[in-house]
Amino acid sequence: MKKMTFFARFVDDILAERKTITIRDTSEANLHAGDILDVSTLEEGRWFCRLKVLSITETKLADLSPLHAAQENMALPELKALIKEIYPEQELFYVIQFGLLTDITQ
Repeated sequence: MKKMTFFARFVDDILAERKTITIRDTSEANLHAGDILDVSTLEEGRWFCRLKVLSITETKLADLSPLHAAQENMALPELKALIKEIYPEQELFYVIQFGLLTDITQ
């Protein structure tokens, strides 16, 4: 099973399904719709859920929209600032849409 990490500050939003996408660089774009991910916190490595990848689409930083921000549960300026902080100097990204699996036997 593939794995993914998130900053611990996003755990509550993911579990409440307020955060339904993540924006990653090329190094994490090796996923496909239908993949199941074991998810843990980046900081402690604490497992907290399982997600199903629904879609992956390529985008540029300049093309991020208010819809992307809403799916990340933040304002667009905040989202763009966070992306620039995590991935300085990069312009090409992958939007990974996911769904929370409540039945972890899937």
